[in-house]
This record gives sequence, structure tokens and C-alpha cells, in this order.
Amino acid sequence: MARTESNMLALGTIAPDFKLYDTVTDKNLCLSEIKGKQGTVIMFICNHCPFVVHVNPKITELAKTYQAKGIEFIAISSNDIIKYPQDAPDLMKKKAAEEGYTFPYLFDDTQEVAKAYDAACTPDFYLFNADLKLIYRGQLDDSRPGNGLPLTGKDLINALEDLLNGNEITALQKPSIGCNIKWKQSS
Repeated sequence: MARTESNMLALGTIAPDFKLYDTVTDKNLCLSEIKGKQGTVIMFICNHCPFVVHVNPKITELAKTYQAKGIEFIAISSNDIIKYPQDAPDLMKKKAAEEGYTFPYLFDDTQEVAKAYDAACTPDFYLFNADLKLIYRGQLDDSRPGNGLPLTGKDLINALEDLLNGNEITALQKPSIGCNIKWKQSS
């Protein structure tokens, strides 16, 4: 598994809008229609990445907790499904059910959304405020598969709590580390 870091999109960036297929509901969804009242977490994930498999229990837990507080969670998979068929939409739907996702799991077939967000790895986390302005990007916490550190979600939780409490969010943010997004080959 290749260890790739987030590109760290500039804080203050407005979330690029998108309309993508939701594998959970079988509907096309727009960011502007599903964003949270208080904020929105956008996560680039996939089915097979060991880093995502490692954090799945925590992101499922956090989504349930913070959706009740007006923060919407949105997961996007942008991997090339020709080379990585385990990330295909039908298997995304199955994974969402197995994990108990309470949020959309969108398929970015063209990879244009991943490019618009400058996403580099899975998992890659972005927190936008109510106006869809980027206030946090980077890691969930310091836990990685095999490093022995507990999965706490502390980095993202701190940003979520600061947002909800009206506190300034520190600009000192660590990039996420995970598998690289599986980009399609240009023809």
C-alpha cells in the first residue's frame, strides 16, 4: 500500500459544487442540496484501501453524532473501477450497508470532483462551514493501520467542535495519509 499525503487545499477555498451518483439511494445528488446546515464534511474514500477500512468505524460513529448537530457527511469514491473493480458502484452500495453509513456514498466516475478538490489519497477529509468555506483539511487522527495508536478521530473532532462552538480553527493541520487515488490513464 502506497502512503500518499493530502495535498492540503488552501483554507478558505469555497467547496466546488458537484452532482454525483449516490450509490446508497440510486439518485444523483448536488452538494448545494445536501450540504449541512452548520457545516459539511466531505471525505474521499474507497472500498478497498486499508487506511479507509481502518477508519470506517470512527467515520460512521462521527457521522451519526454530528449529523444530529447539523453537520452533513458526504463520502466520495473517485477510483478507476476498470483497474480497481472492487470500488465499483454496486460494491460501494454493499459497503455502505455493511458499514452502516448514514451519509451519501457518491461515485465520481469522471474523477473531475477529486481533481476540483485536489484530493490525493483515501481517506482525505475536508470540513466546510455553513457557507461551504474550507476550514479544515487533513487527517482524522494519528492512527494508521499497524501503528498501534488508538482510533480517536481527535483532529477532525476538534475542528467540528470548534466550528459548532464558534471558535477559531487552528491553521496547523496535519495532512491525511492513505492510499493514492487510483487515477485513470490519459489516452
